This record gives sequence, structure tokens and C-alpha cells, in this order.
Amino acid sequence: MLNMYDKELVRDILSQILEASQKVSQRFSGIETVSDFTDSPEGMEKLDSICMLLIAIGESLKNIDKITGNALLVQ
Repeated sequence: MLNMYDKELVRDILSQILEASQKVSQRFSGIETVSDFTDSPEGMEKLDSICMLLIAIGESLKNIDKITGNALLVQ
């Protein structure tokens, strides 16, 4: 069972995940094909930033799993 501190920490992490996922969605706007990423330096920077956000989301999910003793994500 989570104590109050752990719940607050999980809420903070979930808030960060939500914010990051919103940024990913925003950065994908206007992208229609792979070449929108690969045909310009700006596209490659956009792709890199999206990848970094997705990595951060994955790490945050792993942290939640660790904090909750592998209990929260199973539910």
C-alpha cells in the first residue's frame, strides 16, 4: 500500500508524463510522412525532441512502477 508521500510523488510523475505526452502530440502536428522528419534539419530536430520525450515518459513509468512496488501499473 502506498503512503501519502508516495501517492503525491506518483501524482507529480503522472503530471509530468501528461505534460510530456501533450508536447509529443503538439510536435507531431503538421507531420504527415516520414520525410517531414528526415528531409530537413528542423524535421530531424523535431524527431529528436519527440524521441527524447518518449524516453522520458518511459523512464517515468519505470519510476512509478518502482515506487509502487510494481503494483500500480498492473491495476
